Amino acid sequence: MKKNVLVFGSITGLILTGLMLYSINQCYNNPDFESNDVIGYAVMIAAFSFIFVGIKNYRDKYNNGVITFGKAFKTGLFISLLASSIYVGVWLVDYYVFIPDFMDQYTLHVLKECARDGATQAEINEKAAEMASFSEMYKNPAFVVVQSYAEVFPIGLIISLISALILKRKSQDPVVVNKA
Repeated sequence: MKKNVLVFGSITGLILTGLMLYSINQCYNNPDFESNDVIGYAVMIAAFSFIFVGIKNYRDKYNNGVITFGKAFKTGLFISLLASSIYVGVWLVDYYVFIPDFMDQYTLHVLKECARDGATQAEINEKAAEMASFSEMYKNPAFVVVQSYAEVFPIGLIISLISALILKRKSQDPVVVNKA
């Protein structure tokens, strides 16, 4: 299981990290960049699909085609933890070493998007206060770690659960399909 977790967790982590670095670069260097949460989460789901592949690979190649729900979920959970940890680690290095003023730039980006979306001045002021509070919390490295895990790990957890439900197999008995 360790090899599977390392391989598929690393692949997933690299895809998540690539998405993050691309998005940050666009937000940070392109003032006209419009973020798209739907695309971001779709790419995260696609990246976490390697959990399914990892569990299936473990079941079929290393476990003789049999896996319990618990073992499948555990495998998916470890893949999710590794991928999320890679994501968090890269973000910490990127944030503290390369872009320590990211929150200032991100705040400007969020406020521009609010204005572009037709928000009133009162709504923009409210969002500015919210972002100032968030920026203050972001000065605490523990908050940065927790916030970063919260961005990706729940998606991995859900996909681990779904994958374990789909891939569990108690025996090698062939599945009989009714062709009536």
